[in-house]
Amino acid sequence: MFLYFSSSLWTNLNQLRAPPWACASSGGGGLVSHKSRQQTEARSVLIHAEIRVCTSDIMSSNGLIQRISNPPQPPAPILGCSKIFMCIMPIAHIAIGAVYLKECPRQHYIPIYLIVVGVFALVLNVLSCLPCAQEPKDGTSNPLSRVCAAWNSLTSFFLFCWFIAGNVWIYSIYQPNYTKNATNVDAYCHKTLYLFAFWATTLVYILLGVLLLTGCCALLCFFLCGRADPDDNV
Repeated sequence: MFLYFSSSLWTNLNQLRAPPWACASSGGGGLVSHKSRQQTEARSVLIHAEIRVCTSDIMSSNGLIQRISNPPQPPAPILGCSKIFMCIMPIAHIAIGAVYLKECPRQHYIPIYLIVVGVFALVLNVLSCLPCAQEPKDGTSNPLSRVCAAWNSLTSFFLFCWFIAGNVWIYSIYQPNYTKNATNVDAYCHKTLYLFAFWATTLVYILLGVLLLTGCCALLCFFLCGRADPDDNV
């Protein structure tokens, strides 16, 4: 849109450089007719309207970009509750995996998966609360913050790969035998262990879908607010 208005504006300005009344007529010169002057004035009004529309679009886009790059921070109670929840879940993973470590012969990697996920997720949550993991507001960085950022990136990548492996281990044996049989122990998996691992993994996909839907709604709201903001109409 900006390129269209720019080309139209340049064309109209070139036309204004040589107005009809400045050109000599073939009969030896004369005054421009009243109709030609009205056409030129109308063209000038159109140019100013195009400039206002183009400027409004640019300012609206800048406001939208600023809102997306600097999203509002959630309230302190919501942020605190999310931190507590993110610490409780890893502890539950570690506890369930440790208690029922030998209680799933059908897939013995499931309790190990829960313990590893809980440990690394808890370490990530603790590091995120430390000052070294916070980005300075002045834009500067120190070696400790870079080390924390590298560690968080590596740990997140490992957790992603480990989560994919856990999906294979958990969903591939749905549903196991919850009754421990002395004659066929290989098909047994403790009910509490398996259902916790199953719903904890499924909860990740549910939360991912909710976040995706919320993000789309937020982007739509930012776009509508950016278009309707009266401060952007300069």
